[in-house]
Amino acid sequence: MTLIRTLRSLCAYVLVPCAAFAAEQRGQVLYGGFPVPGAVITATHAGTTVTAVTDEQGFYTLSNIADGAWSIRISKPAFTTVTQEVNVTSSATDATKFELKLLPLAEIHAQPADQPIAPVITAAVPTPAKKGPDTKEDAAAAPPPPATQEARNNDGLLINGSVNNGASSPFAQFAAIGNRRNNRRSLYNGGIGIMSVGSSILDAKQYSITGLDVPKPSYYRFTGLATLGGPLRIPHLTNRNNAPTFFLAYQWTRNSNASSSSALVPTQAQRNGDLSSAATSIINPATGLPYTNNQVPVSPQATSLLQFYPLPNLSGSTRYNYQTTLLSSSHQDALQARVDKTVSRKNQVYGSFNFQSIRSSSNTLFQFTDHQKSFGLAGGVNWSHRINGRWSFNVGYKFARQTQRSSANFQDRTNVSGNAGISGNNQDPFNYGPPTLSFASGIAGLTDGIPAYNRNQTQTITGAMQWNRGRHNVTFGGEYRRQQFNYFTQENPRGSFSFTGTATGNDLAGFLIGVPDTSTLATGNPDKYFRQNVIMAYATDDFRMTPTFTVQAGVRWEYGAPITELKDRMVNLDILPDFSAVSQVLASSPTGSLTGQHYPDSLIHPFRKGFQPRIGVAWRPIPASSVVVRAGYGIYFDSSVYQTTALKLAQQAPLSRSLSVQRSSTCPITLANGFQNCAGITSNTFAVDPRFRAGYVQDWQLAIQRDLPFSLQLTATYNGLKGTHAAQQILPNTYAYGGTDLCPSCPNGFTYLTSGGNSTRHAGQVQLRRRLHNGFTASLDYTYANAIDNASFLGGQNASSGTGATSQNPFAVPAPTTKNDTTVAQNWRDLQAERGRSAFNQRHTLSLSAQYTTGMGIGGGTLMSGKAGTALKEWTVLGQILLNSGQPQTPIYPVATPGTGVSNNLRAQLTGADVYAAPAGLHLNPAAFTTPAAGTFGNAGRNSIAGPGQFRLNASLARTFRLKSDMNLDIRADVTNALNHVAFTRWNTTLTSTQFGLPAAVNDMRTVQFVSRLRF
Repeated sequence: MTLIRTLRSLCAYVLVPCAAFAAEQRGQVLYGGFPVPGAVITATHAGTTVTAVTDEQGFYTLSNIADGAWSIRISKPAFTTVTQEVNVTSSATDATKFELKLLPLAEIHAQPADQPIAPVITAAVPTPAKKGPDTKEDAAAAPPPPATQEARNNDGLLINGSVNNGASSPFAQFAAIGNRRNNRRSLYNGGIGIMSVGSSILDAKQYSITGLDVPKPSYYRFTGLATLGGPLRIPHLTNRNNAPTFFLAYQWTRNSNASSSSALVPTQAQRNGDLSSAATSIINPATGLPYTNNQVPVSPQATSLLQFYPLPNLSGSTRYNYQTTLLSSSHQDALQARVDKTVSRKNQVYGSFNFQSIRSSSNTLFQFTDHQKSFGLAGGVNWSHRINGRWSFNVGYKFARQTQRSSANFQDRTNVSGNAGISGNNQDPFNYGPPTLSFASGIAGLTDGIPAYNRNQTQTITGAMQWNRGRHNVTFGGEYRRQQFNYFTQENPRGSFSFTGTATGNDLAGFLIGVPDTSTLATGNPDKYFRQNVIMAYATDDFRMTPTFTVQAGVRWEYGAPITELKDRMVNLDILPDFSAVSQVLASSPTGSLTGQHYPDSLIHPFRKGFQPRIGVAWRPIPASSVVVRAGYGIYFDSSVYQTTALKLAQQAPLSRSLSVQRSSTCPITLANGFQNCAGITSNTFAVDPRFRAGYVQDWQLAIQRDLPFSLQLTATYNGLKGTHAAQQILPNTYAYGGTDLCPSCPNGFTYLTSGGNSTRHAGQVQLRRRLHNGFTASLDYTYANAIDNASFLGGQNASSGTGATSQNPFAVPAPTTKNDTTVAQNWRDLQAERGRSAFNQRHTLSLSAQYTTGMGIGGGTLMSGKAGTALKEWTVLGQILLNSGQPQTPIYPVATPGTGVSNNLRAQLTGADVYAAPAGLHLNPAAFTTPAAGTFGNAGRNSIAGPGQFRLNASLARTFRLKSDMNLDIRADVTNALNHVAFTRWNTTLTSTQFGLPAAVNDMRTVQFVSRLRF
């Protein structure tokens, strides 16, 4: 009892908000056409396990789940267990129908207490790249995401055998459609309310990295929701006694956000060419002699671009001298509609229609304002038929289309590059704007968005058959998906310049003089029409061998064809095995002139052996004991890299103009004329191994669970993953900075994508859970994990650098950038040196969640009545404390790899000093690193710096007021980061930056929002 009282006391401080309105999978469980309440739903997909329970009308909702193929398992005492693959998309809302069968009486008495679990496969957390509705995530090891609060709450209730209710989850399933109440009005239900509202008045001021006390900006957040459902009765068209049921939901969101941004910008003296404050002499690259007193001339191009930089508004610091507030806004409208019709006891049809419209805008440090628009439509129809008592099937068709537009600040307005005297880049009105500038010393980089007009479309046909006999429940089916990705955009039309100080000894001096150290460009061929076919087939068997041992086994075959372009406008490089020569090979003429190899029209050979066996078991080794052993193994493929690879191949010469060059005596690029190919530099910047393989991950898991006194349950879990054929990016024929080119005649300047990487992850988790009793439930989870890899990115996402593609810029995933580009190996001849901690790796993760509802149990005041009972009963407190170790980072030596325009993929040299023995005001020790000796690569490991740890306490208080027998009012208050704790997200790890060792970003401070919803 002391433990219970302690946890209850702690629960008053440990509170969490519920998940926001997001993508969900809805379904209904039936028996003979009648709803089945209290059925347990267990959904698994690529590492995530989510649970739910059906309501009084057999409906359930799985909220906040990722797109893809989910294995849905339905179990309920006295019924057969049903397992079915369901494809989930962010726009789909049609309810999947499941039909249960009653077990024979003898089996009901012998039914086991526990069911098997499917093998749990972890899924990637970073901003995902755009995928199809059945894309497998993370073909190499990635971290398991924390379970949603809703899933934890449901799970706690399931152990106690109760049905979910409003007290346990503020986002519990709406009251079901078509109930059997006495009066006609009660056949309809719905709700209207404010799903969330917040403003700057309630929130804490954002933390200032510079320490400047800036005014608190004004902003607001508002989300509303209206729902309605019931029988669709149309005179003379529908049967009054068997009318279709419908459900409508409309959500509108209006957000205005503000955040604080800090930067280092040139001072007025520096803009005039006065760099006398620089610690080293500045060299004139034309003569090799130092400038007198570090006074440098300012080129017309630099003068023109400097007008966009604000003047400093802070003094006394060489790390940050400017701070401002960045504003953004978003408007979102979404409609979800669903119609269900039971034609007969054997036939059901159901369909859905959804649309979503998003309009947003954001501004940058330079007060450039970009706009984005997105509009999506989706619909589908399904037919479910029961052949007899053992056989049933369902078939379906889905259609989805999305249009995305993004516009840049100067688009169709001002030719910034032309006015500055910069030539060689794209200066069409559609692409007006400045080139991208980046600086090694920490000066803010100049950039603006890339205009785009993209249209994507997916058509899907699905079919599944269910068969049960004796102790077997077999499901098999398939899917065909036709995907179109239509882009009107370019990767880098205005070009990029990086300034590392190589030419002058000072990066700002190089900019003022007009001498960049590298330049990159990718322009032309703006319209691209990609096509892809995806075929999938699967079979699973849920086999109850004995009352204490159950096996769920199956195999899945998936073929995601490499993407083709409708007009064959893609280019790869035909490369000799020793990289001594390259030649272009076009999809329109796919035969290599050097190797004689014949390429497919996708320029990547397909892989059709994507068989993925999976098995899960549950075993109660000791009869009448609470000990349960669960284990699972599975293989999961990933083909999400194909889309970005196709985008890169479509942006190559001769279809477009692309380059990646470094300044040298033979390639004297300037700001005025910096976009030119030089001798020895290939005109293509990207190529892919034609034998490139989609990666896959093997996942195995063992869990042991046992009940303890005081309504406690202890679970210990081991999870292992091994990823194979992970993506690696190299720069052929390059060498260490300051070294000697071993093959001057060999081509360079291009990035080569291969699939030779691998990864591993081992994790142990201990969970102590208190079952729901007297209104109180809690869970304590601790995970120790270690993940390592030598991959450039995992699961189709740029996990190594923490960046990913966006719908407006799909090139962002594996494309080399000018900011900490650890996605490219520093030494292409020693890929083993790339092996290090995975970028997502968090060694320690601790989570404590709790929930308490007042007025539950004798000791909790269940007999309380009168005004005191009305005021104090049925308040629900939810909470969570999160404590995580930091994610690893890489110490960057910011110079260009010789012979290329790729910067920041080289690492620093260790000195032997303690990295974390930082001087006052810093979090990392600059003396722990130095520049590598000429001709050598830095020996600092990839992802060898521990990032900042995370701590957060969230809070939520909710209650449902019963206004009438058929009308309820839900209210809730959520507090995120209730203690207003400052948590940095990462350090600055660029060796030559003035901000090295300082926080680069910070999480949000305390925010408060309210929820109110009227349900009837």
